[in-house]
Amino acid sequence: MASKRHLIDYWVSSEIVKDKKVIEAFKKIPREKFIKEEHLEEAYGDYPLSIGHGQTISQPTTVMVMTESLELKEGQKVLEIGAGSGYQAAIIAKIVGAEGKVISTEILPEIAEFAQENISKLKIKNVKIVKHDGSKGYAKEAPYDRIIITAACPKIPKPLVKQLKENGIIVAPVGNLIEQVMVKARKKANKLVEEKIGEFRFVPLKGKYGY
Repeated sequence: MASKRHLIDYWVSSEIVKDKKVIEAFKKIPREKFIKEEHLEEAYGDYPLSIGHGQTISQPTTVMVMTESLELKEGQKVLEIGAGSGYQAAIIAKIVGAEGKVISTEILPEIAEFAQENISKLKIKNVKIVKHDGSKGYAKEAPYDRIIITAACPKIPKPLVKQLKENGIIVAPVGNLIEQVMVKARKKANKLVEEKIGEFRFVPLKGKYGY
């Protein structure tokens, strides 16, 4: 059975993850609390797992790469599009700390409830799960220091660019339904300056600006 320690050793030795804050958050947040009971023995396998309703919890390496790309700092407000099981939000919440806040949108009611249950059980106070079409962003809590999209999108939705602060970072898998390129973009003078991180595969973004 793959272990947490095995994953950490792999990331550190291969320099896939260099930010110690990201590694520490991974150590402290139990992935086994964010998956279905039937997958418990696979909690630290480096691959996605089904959480029902056609959705998945991303593979640990993907979660770490995306989290590190956000360049998170304590006290930041982060918008996540696609709460899934709540795991990514919990990792981010640990890094931004008690003064920070994570707003995580989820369009599927059953998945939003699953995420809320998981976050509540671990008594994580700085994550707010919202049943909402996140492809439109979440204007009520804007602007955001960071935005992360955890589903494949044809392009980064315009409302998200508008809701991101100047110099803020957005990370999203952009492409078609078969494969996507992870894009890290920084907002400069109301435009996104993009860099590519690598190729990934995600479930499709639903909603107005999704598939």
